[in-house]
Amino acid sequence: MTAAPAASPDWSRHTYAALDLGTNNCRLLIARPEHRPRRRNAELLRVIDAFSRIVRLGEGLARAGRISEEAITRTIAALDVCREKMDARGVTRARLVATQACRGAENGDEFVARVRERTGLELEIIDRETEARFAARGCGALADPTAESALLFDIGGGSTELVWLARAPETGGYSFRAWTSLELGVVTLAEHFGGRSVSAETFAAMARHTREKLAPFAQAMENERRCPRFHLLGTSGTVTTIAGVHLGLERYDRWRVDGLWMSDDEATRAIARLRDMDFDERVANGCIGPQRADLVLAGCAIFDAIRELFPAERTRIADRGLREGMLLELMEEDGALARGV
Repeated sequence: MTAAPAASPDWSRHTYAALDLGTNNCRLLIARPEHRPRRRNAELLRVIDAFSRIVRLGEGLARAGRISEEAITRTIAALDVCREKMDARGVTRARLVATQACRGAENGDEFVARVRERTGLELEIIDRETEARFAARGCGALADPTAESALLFDIGGGSTELVWLARAPETGGYSFRAWTSLELGVVTLAEHFGGRSVSAETFAAMARHTREKLAPFAQAMENERRCPRFHLLGTSGTVTTIAGVHLGLERYDRWRVDGLWMSDDEATRAIARLRDMDFDERVANGCIGPQRADLVLAGCAIFDAIRELFPAERTRIADRGLREGMLLELMEEDGALARGV
């Protein structure tokens, strides 16, 4: 008699999705657990489908205090695409989150209700600490395991999260030591100072404004342990764009950017190249394009402020973060990463 096959664990029947609706972007990732990592840095997810669209949900929010009707229309159209992809891929487990734009808007809850009514998607407005935790979980595997500590930063459209990671010898990984979140991102900074034409004085003012916001966290971290291998770990469109410019890519290539190490001098030179471009040149650049051309220099100013307050010889670039963190947590809840991965 042939023995009956063992029952499959619950997670083996799941297809997972994570949606991150930020101030600037709507991003979806659909994946299943990968138990035989084939690339360096131990890829734990087998991506089945992905979607990203710039929706500028937070456009004008700092001035009006509300999400505009135009932004709502753009965003719901993108969320319709996300719902169609999730249905087509048979998603059975998902987490769909909204961040700073919905946190800060007086009509954030009303917007979430409209999304539910129009698309059937249940968005969850997460707090800043949860956002920072997801980002750390999503790209923490790229931190140098021999360093005593590292600073993770995520420059978003409406907020910037920083997480101090301290090495935990008992696990061989890093612990979530401290964090902060600034109500400051590329959209809010560009709207305040201007993003199309950025003079040296304007760029300096953006960096100075960011340093002032970051100063309390920098002071709180002064006595944390550092070693010669201390480094920055950046995840955002800003740092991946800087990496693409550094590499001289004609078109953005995630596989060349994710995990890239950049020295501090290389980052300085890449930012200088971006600052030397006028608006039309940024639009024409394959790593920037028309939808980010007025935002990228604001992101560079934030990155410069972080580098000044947390000096490090190198930065690692992560083209991963919030969505990957959500997926990994969902899979861990199901025991889907339990085979020593």
